[in-house]
Amino acid sequence: MLDALSPLVRGLFGALLVACLASCASLGGPPKTLTDADRAELVERVTARWEALERKDFAATWDFATPAYRAVFPRDYHARNFTYTVDWELTAVEVLAYDADAAVASVAVRVMSRPTKQTAVSAQFGAIPTTVREKWVSIDGEWWHSVSG
Repeated sequence: MLDALSPLVRGLFGALLVACLASCASLGGPPKTLTDADRAELVERVTARWEALERKDFAATWDFATPAYRAVFPRDYHARNFTYTVDWELTAVEVLAYDADAAVASVAVRVMSRPTKQTAVSAQFGAIPTTVREKWVSIDGEWWHSVSG
């Protein structure tokens, strides 16, 4: 009778071992959801970057780019990627999703945009609401704007 229970006991022990290992592995990994503090830090960083855009301080936005981007692209090169022909006004920041395995958050940035030079056509439309989707990467506990995507 003991021999008949042996495969069952071994199977149960194996299943228990797999469950324990899986739970231990998940303890050391990144959180599967953002904490309120993480979310607040992310919104603060996104807001600070967009405030620099509102001021047209394009060189300052380089400070929010990932360390890998900043290692390759100098500040002055980065600043040339922006335009002075549009004024932005930040109206809202919303965290849409978080991928814990990649430590990447998708963010919707809502802004009002208007051309700096008012022409007859642009004056008809005034400020236009726009939603910009951005990706932000968490590296060593700090949020960085992913310029590539």
